[in-house]
Amino acid sequence: MASTAHFSDEEMAELQEAFSKVDISGNGFIHANDLTDVLKAANLPLPGYKARELIQNLTTTGNGRISFDEFISIFQDLKSDDVAKSFRKQINKKEGICAIGGTSEQSTAGTQHSYSEEEKYAFVNWINKALEKDPDCKHVLPMNPETDDLFQAVGDGIVLCKMINFSVPDTIDERTINKKKLTPFTIQENLNLALNSASAIGCHVVNIGAEDLKEGKPYLVLGLLWQVIKIGLFADIEISRNEALIALLREGESLEDLMKLSPEELLLRWANYHLENAGCNKINNFSSDIKDSKAYYHLLDQVAPKGDEEGIPAIPIDMSGLREKDDVQRAECMLQQAERLGCRQFVTATDVVRGNPKLNLAFIANLFNKYPALHKPENQDIEIEGETREERTFRNWMNSLGVNPRVNHLYSDLSDALVIFQLYEKIKVPVDWNRVNKPPYPKLGGNMKKLENCNYAVELGKNQAKFSLVGIAGQDLNEGNRTLTLALIWQLMRRYTLNILEDIGGGEKVNDEIIVSWVNETLSAAGKDSTISSFKDSKISTSMPVLDLIDAIQPGSINYDLLKTENLNDEEKLNNAKYAISMARKIGARVYALPEDLVEVKPKMVMTVFACLMGKGMKKV
Repeated sequence: MASTAHFSDEEMAELQEAFSKVDISGNGFIHANDLTDVLKAANLPLPGYKARELIQNLTTTGNGRISFDEFISIFQDLKSDDVAKSFRKQINKKEGICAIGGTSEQSTAGTQHSYSEEEKYAFVNWINKALEKDPDCKHVLPMNPETDDLFQAVGDGIVLCKMINFSVPDTIDERTINKKKLTPFTIQENLNLALNSASAIGCHVVNIGAEDLKEGKPYLVLGLLWQVIKIGLFADIEISRNEALIALLREGESLEDLMKLSPEELLLRWANYHLENAGCNKINNFSSDIKDSKAYYHLLDQVAPKGDEEGIPAIPIDMSGLREKDDVQRAECMLQQAERLGCRQFVTATDVVRGNPKLNLAFIANLFNKYPALHKPENQDIEIEGETREERTFRNWMNSLGVNPRVNHLYSDLSDALVIFQLYEKIKVPVDWNRVNKPPYPKLGGNMKKLENCNYAVELGKNQAKFSLVGIAGQDLNEGNRTLTLALIWQLMRRYTLNILEDIGGGEKVNDEIIVSWVNETLSAAGKDSTISSFKDSKISTSMPVLDLIDAIQPGSINYDLLKTENLNDEEKLNNAKYAISMARKIGARVYALPEDLVEVKPKMVMTVFACLMGKGMKKV
């Protein structure tokens, strides 16, 4: 880790912000070419050869990726008063960036939080379109993208809940959203429901509270919305959910290699696949390489319907705009063609010309979702296993804790154990980072470095965390052995959940028996008939013990008229479970489990539900 001693907290925050602006994928790295842009933006007096030399020194392995630590080191080397001042000025001056003073507990008075006008404009238009027919949003939609409507509109939690369901359908049970005659209390419930549900789909919501949303703090609102929107845009950019992506396999590459790619990498490969078919140059990013709109023009031309599929009329793309001399005018002509495909979303002509990486990524993802124009190779009959519910829950839990890089594929993304080390720190197991090999890994012997990390991760689990890891070796994590990797992850999640309970209970140790007896005592004290004998109790499949417990913790919160309580069929059980999970989140419990986990009585996930509710109940005492 680079020493940060030379930087004030304010400077560190600025550097982190600058880095994040470029690190669109949130994977903890920027591309070397993007570094040059940031250096230029910072007015650093570096001639081209010097910048290239600097980048070469930093990326000796030649993969062109730069971590935040390396980014910090550069500024340490180059830091002078003039440099630091010009960098600060530049970050605040970037066109379309609004700076506002920070007042939340997290931000010390006098710090600046900036937000992007372009993002606000793009998100408003996306939300207007997504929810235009929703009667529950008529009181705030359509919003005017030119004003601050958005920041007021999210204040009652309804739009946020609806956008979470738009991105990941069925996450929130509509019956649990307060829609009429809202009071400060029912608004607070909606915002709890939105934040806990966002966390459950893998959004990192630490340091965002209901109050921040109620006040419409722009940088927090935009940050949360981007995560929600991006999860929705990326949902189908995954091979098990979209087998036509197999068409992107390159010669000599295995399906396993393709399945390791992140959604961002798949989108880039998809764009290049079509550009190659058009006889055009490839692009390396969705920022500097698309500024002239030419790649976009050819991509639109390739993916537009050709009229060769029944019932889908041809949409010919007018390429004459390519002759436009002015970049902005050319981008506008291109977007008019995108509009004919119903894909003019997220970017303005100026966003294209400026190469706004985040918004251009969203534009491309939306285009892919509507017109992938890919066909699964006929000669390949491959069965692809999608992720299980349990795997998805674990992955969302990790991502909600803000691990870096983001986990897209549970096994391949843990193969160097970096994420596992971060999870150890979350459960208060100290990690000696000097023993950890960090990316970029060398091409030769890179896997050995990852294996060393995995060996250390297992060692920490056995010796420090005192986990039961019988028969688990570093090699199992490195190779993605499903059963053994899940065994470790479950123990991490379980410990994390119990730690929260122990913190609330003043450090007293908690185990399954203690949770079960607390549940039964609480139910009995509230005059409820439900009881549970263990987390395997078949009565849990009706969700009644969970619903009664929620009503015991917050009396009057459960509307029993919505429930079937006896002789339930499977559909009625699922109906109760959906209501139970959303109600748990609404009263403030950060539940990651899914309704199906209750119906099928999955003991591990059932335990987390009762533990989270116990935490909520103990806080009220």
